[in-house]
Amino acid sequence: MTAKREVAERRGREGEAQAAQWLATQGWRILAQRVKTPLGEIDLIARREGLTAFIEVKWRKRASDLGDAIDERRILRVAAAAEAVAHEYAEPDDDLRIDVILLAPGTRPRHITNAFQP
Repeated sequence: MTAKREVAERRGREGEAQAAQWLATQGWRILAQRVKTPLGEIDLIARREGLTAFIEVKWRKRASDLGDAIDERRILRVAAAAEAVAHEYAEPDDDLRIDVILLAPGTRPRHITNAFQP
Protein backbone atom coordinates (compact mmCIF):
# COMPACT_ATOMS: atom_id res chain seq x y z
CA MET A 1 0.00 0.00 0.00
CA THR A 2 1.35 3.43 -0.89
CA ALA A 3 1.93 6.07 1.78
CA LYS A 4 -0.85 8.21 0.28
CA ARG A 5 -3.28 5.27 0.40
CA GLU A 6 -2.28 4.51 4.00
CA VAL A 7 -3.05 8.10 5.01
CA ALA A 8 -6.42 7.93 3.24
CA GLU A 9 -7.19 4.62 4.95
CA ARG A 10 -6.32 6.03 8.38
CA ARG A 11 -8.44 9.13 7.80
CA GLY A 12 -11.31 6.95 6.66
CA ARG A 13 -11.11 4.88 9.85
CA GLU A 14 -10.94 8.06 11.96
CA GLY A 15 -14.00 9.40 10.11
CA GLU A 16 -15.90 6.19 10.76
CA ALA A 17 -15.02 6.36 14.47
CA GLN A 18 -16.15 10.01 14.57
CA ALA A 19 -19.42 9.13 12.83
CA ALA A 20 -20.03 6.22 15.23
CA GLN A 21 -19.43 8.48 18.22
CA TRP A 22 -21.76 11.14 16.80
CA LEU A 23 -24.48 8.56 16.10
CA ALA A 24 -24.22 7.30 19.68
CA THR A 25 -24.90 10.84 20.94
CA GLN A 26 -28.02 10.82 18.74
CA GLY A 27 -29.36 7.70 20.47
CA TRP A 28 -28.11 5.08 18.01
CA ARG A 29 -26.54 1.81 19.12
CA ILE A 30 -23.62 0.82 16.90
CA LEU A 31 -23.99 -2.84 15.98
CA ALA A 32 -20.96 -3.22 13.72
CA GLN A 33 -18.19 -1.38 11.93
CA ARG A 34 -16.45 -2.18 8.65
CA VAL A 35 -18.58 -5.15 7.72
CA LYS A 36 -17.12 -6.83 4.64
CA THR A 37 -19.31 -8.85 2.30
CA PRO A 38 -18.62 -10.30 -1.15
CA LEU A 39 -20.71 -7.41 -2.53
CA GLY A 40 -18.94 -4.56 -0.72
CA GLU A 41 -18.21 -3.06 2.66
CA ILE A 42 -20.59 -1.37 5.07
CA ASP A 43 -18.88 1.28 7.19
CA LEU A 44 -21.36 1.26 10.09
CA ILE A 45 -24.48 -0.63 11.06
CA ALA A 46 -26.58 1.08 13.72
CA ARG A 47 -29.98 0.54 15.33
CA ARG A 48 -32.47 2.83 17.01
CA GLU A 49 -36.17 2.43 17.83
CA GLY A 50 -37.16 -0.29 15.37
CA LEU A 51 -34.83 0.91 12.62
CA THR A 52 -31.57 -0.59 11.41
CA ALA A 53 -29.39 1.67 9.27
CA PHE A 54 -26.52 0.61 7.02
CA ILE A 55 -24.28 3.65 6.82
CA GLU A 56 -21.67 4.83 4.35
CA VAL A 57 -19.26 7.35 5.88
CA LYS A 58 -17.32 9.83 3.75
CA TRP A 59 -14.64 12.15 5.07
CA ARG A 60 -13.03 14.93 3.05
CA LYS A 61 -10.35 17.51 3.90
CA ARG A 62 -12.61 20.30 2.68
CA ALA A 63 -16.36 20.64 3.16
CA SER A 64 -16.60 21.90 -0.43
CA ASP A 65 -15.53 18.42 -1.62
CA LEU A 66 -18.34 16.59 0.18
CA GLY A 67 -20.80 17.09 -2.68
CA ASP A 68 -18.78 14.69 -4.82
CA ALA A 69 -18.07 12.18 -2.05
CA ILE A 70 -21.05 9.93 -2.71
CA ASP A 71 -22.58 8.72 -5.93
CA GLU A 72 -25.18 6.23 -7.09
CA ARG A 73 -22.60 3.47 -7.65
CA ARG A 74 -21.41 3.67 -4.03
CA ILE A 75 -24.96 3.74 -2.68
CA LEU A 76 -25.90 0.70 -4.78
CA ARG A 77 -22.85 -1.18 -3.48
CA VAL A 78 -23.82 -0.45 0.14
CA ALA A 79 -27.43 -1.44 -0.56
CA ALA A 80 -26.34 -4.77 -2.06
CA ALA A 81 -24.01 -5.46 0.88
CA ALA A 82 -26.76 -4.51 3.35
CA GLU A 83 -29.19 -6.90 1.70
CA ALA A 84 -26.65 -9.70 2.11
CA VAL A 85 -26.25 -9.21 5.89
CA ALA A 86 -29.46 -7.52 7.05
CA HIS A 87 -30.74 -10.79 8.56
CA GLU A 88 -27.69 -10.86 10.85
CA TYR A 89 -28.22 -7.38 12.34
CA ALA A 90 -31.84 -6.28 12.03
CA GLU A 91 -34.65 -7.37 14.32
CA PRO A 92 -37.54 -9.11 12.50
CA ASP A 93 -39.86 -6.06 12.48
CA ASP A 94 -37.19 -3.39 11.90
CA ASP A 95 -37.40 -0.92 9.10
CA LEU A 96 -34.17 -0.91 7.08
CA ARG A 97 -32.49 1.98 5.36
CA ILE A 98 -29.24 3.14 3.80
CA ASP A 99 -27.81 6.36 5.25
CA VAL A 100 -24.76 8.46 4.47
CA ILE A 101 -22.75 10.56 6.90
CA LEU A 102 -20.52 13.25 5.42
CA LEU A 103 -17.66 14.65 7.50
CA ALA A 104 -15.14 17.46 7.06
CA PRO A 105 -12.96 19.33 9.56
CA GLY A 106 -14.73 22.24 11.23
CA THR A 107 -18.23 21.15 10.18
CA ARG A 108 -21.01 19.26 11.90
CA PRO A 109 -21.67 15.76 10.54
CA ARG A 110 -24.22 15.80 7.72
CA HIS A 111 -26.53 12.80 8.10
CA ILE A 112 -28.39 11.92 4.89
CA THR A 113 -31.17 9.55 5.86
CA ASN A 114 -32.67 7.05 3.45
CA ALA A 115 -30.09 7.80 0.75
CA PHE A 116 -31.14 4.73 -1.26
CA GLN A 117 -34.66 4.51 -2.57
CA PRO A 118 -35.12 1.65 -5.05
